[in-house]
Amino acid sequence: MKNVLTIAGSDSCGGAGIQADLKTFSALGTYGMSVITAITAQNTKGVRMVREMDEEIVSEQINCLFEDIDIHAVKIGMVSSVAIIDTIGACLRDKGATIVLDPVMVSKSGCHLLKPESTEELIKVLFPLTQVVTPNLFEAEVITGAKIENTAQMQAAAEKIHKLGARTVVVKGGHLTGDAIDVFFDGKDFKLVRGIRINTTNTHGTGCTFSSAIAAYLARGCEVYTAVEKAKAYINGAIENSLELGHGVGPTNHFYQFFSKAGDLK
Repeated sequence: MKNVLTIAGSDSCGGAGIQADLKTFSALGTYGMSVITAITAQNTKGVRMVREMDEEIVSEQINCLFEDIDIHAVKIGMVSSVAIIDTIGACLRDKGATIVLDPVMVSKSGCHLLKPESTEELIKVLFPLTQVVTPNLFEAEVITGAKIENTAQMQAAAEKIHKLGARTVVVKGGHLTGDAIDVFFDGKDFKLVRGIRINTTNTHGTGCTFSSAIAAYLARGCEVYTAVEKAKAYINGAIENSLELGHGVGPTNHFYQFFSKAGDLK
């Protein structure tokens, strides 16, 4: 079995963050481990509070795992401060790890999870270490400073982000109208990764789940584009079988291959 590490924030609701990552790793046949960068108090209606971990415990979590266990891929999610970004970069720089970076900036409820002053540091420190970076449209606009309203502009954004250091860029098109089309760019070729638009509001944790699925498939030996294609199929299924939980934006169903709805377990 391949081992995959998530470095991200904790979601007390369980639909995003390290909880979503660990569920995804398990669902896709890999062994998941976690480094917690922050604790959030949140439910399906939004984020109430965020409390960061200190740099020493973040560093110790990463280093003790690499000292003991073979880690085949790393997913990085919520890293809100310059200090934590620098700590993660210092810990991973000499590890030769396959890294997938989901540049989490704002929650669906509008809570800023990446401090504005940290964006430049995220690009400078972590992009050069990253195999795949997976910004959504809003994140791609912040990174590039350009408005994105169509596929051509997504391609232009992917090219700009690639020049910032990431080897492969997947700009996610879930916030556009029509089919959910992502743009893949590896510095040479553009490819469109297509998915159907699913009529549901239960999309909490989709970005976390998608990037974690890419990391799991890379750990299992897939080529980068194949890993992205498989991850797209997985997240489409998780959204299609999403769970009616709470009174806000419900979570996707990470284990839909095993049961389609929570009621099936009764």
